[in-house]
Amino acid sequence: MAGRLAGRVAFITGAARGQGRAHAVRMASEGADVIAVDIAGKLPPCVPYESATTDDLAETVKLVEATGRQIIASVVDVRDFDGMQQAVNNGVRALGRLDIIVANAGVSAPQAWDAITPEDFRDVIDINVTGTWNTVMAGASKIVEGGRGGSIVLISSAAGIKMQPFMVHYTSSKHAVTGMARAFAAELGKHSIRVNSVHPGPVNSAMGTGDMITALTRASETNPQLAHMLTPFLPSWVADPEDIADAVAWLASDEARKVTAASISVDQGSTQY
Repeated sequence: MAGRLAGRVAFITGAARGQGRAHAVRMASEGADVIAVDIAGKLPPCVPYESATTDDLAETVKLVEATGRQIIASVVDVRDFDGMQQAVNNGVRALGRLDIIVANAGVSAPQAWDAITPEDFRDVIDINVTGTWNTVMAGASKIVEGGRGGSIVLISSAAGIKMQPFMVHYTSSKHAVTGMARAFAAELGKHSIRVNSVHPGPVNSAMGTGDMITALTRASETNPQLAHMLTPFLPSWVADPEDIADAVAWLASDEARKVTAASISVDQGSTQY
């Protein structure tokens, strides 16, 4: 039986591992071909967890191809607009169309407010906000040209609805992504392109590697009463990447054809308290 996304093509950023890989594999399993990009290399100094590698991206390629779908993958930094546009152009040339965009790439950097340097703030905003804008701008015109409508999903965060303590730059960036989704939804609606944001809480991914836990603990110690601002309602505190991919695949499908400018939380209820 054909999947919900049969015949479509999805452009996914940050696809080397974690949520990005889960989106790529899930959409491929639903019948979509994939254009995938990832920096697959060094992240800014303020980011305390391990960087993705070219081997990680190669593994995503293998997993997508194992579903029987095609994938065009390349190493691109989302801050590089020309590189992003070239990746989309190459992908559309090879796969014939573009229907879905998932702006997933982003970074997180736990730091108390007075530990954030101007360089730290700029790096997080450049990747999370400008990188998301670059992603939409690199691909949206291709969806418009197709004349079939489409779906764009911007991955924000629980921090884009409530806030995340000890991450002024991250919280600022994710609120910006939330507003960006609504603004794009308004203007792209006339082309039957839906734009929504998805807001994960804690996710079991590579963001928990390296010195991430140490950095979180150090920042939390500066104001312990804020440590449980994002307390979930459900027994599990952490989602798997595939849980987020379920929501994104639904938004990309015709089942969500009347859903646009929505902020969809997948956070175990943590933004409701």
